[in-house]
Amino acid sequence: AVGATEENPAMQLAVGKLAQARAQMADGNYKGARLNAEQAELDARLAEDQLLTAKGQEQLKVLDARIQRLRKQLGDMQ
Repeated sequence: AVGATEENPAMQLAVGKLAQARAQMADGNYKGARLNAEQAELDARLAEDQLLTAKGQEQLKVLDARIQRLRKQLGDMQ
């Protein structure tokens, strides 16, 4: 997950499920390991999406502030 840190709850779940998958692999429980590994991947993707959404919202706020400044400048010119 690009940029996602272990502070994100979904990323914490992913790390935990991956650890479970590794333990299950060591015990020979390949079906359980595969299930946990797949769930870990999905949790990591969720963490990444949450991060990208937050970054997008921050960028929208910055752009909105710039638009407001431009509108004010245009209003002052008239």
